[in-house]
Amino acid sequence: MAKSELEHEMKDGVVFWGYEDSGELIGVMGIQDVGEVTLIRHAYIRTSVQRRGIGGKLLSHLRKLAKNPLLIGTWANATWAIEFYEKHGFELLPAQHKDHLIPKYWKISQRQAETSVVLASLEWLRANPYCG
Repeated sequence: MAKSELEHEMKDGVVFWGYEDSGELIGVMGIQDVGEVTLIRHAYIRTSVQRRGIGGKLLSHLRKLAKNPLLIGTWANATWAIEFYEKHGFELLPAQHKDHLIPKYWKISQRQAETSVVLASLEWLRANPYCG
């Protein structure tokens, strides 16, 4: 992520958390409150240390900080990311719900919205049972 994009996201309310090992930043994940939901944003783990629980630790920490039910958006073709979130209790929402939720909660391009999916926490699904 370019510095200007990082600054823009922070001005828009994304709070980033990092995971360090031996003084080296090896993972980041952001959290953003938008209305009645909390979004998980920009999750990145250094490739060389993936599958070591770092993403799970960051996600667990952010879940404890979340004030609202959680939603996560990611690329539809990022099957590894979708599997990661499903493993951690999130459910992939049907396309018609994604098409409603993305413009409501995310500020992304139409192209990005078309190629994305949305996953929801169990808390969000309980509050919106028609969407599961």
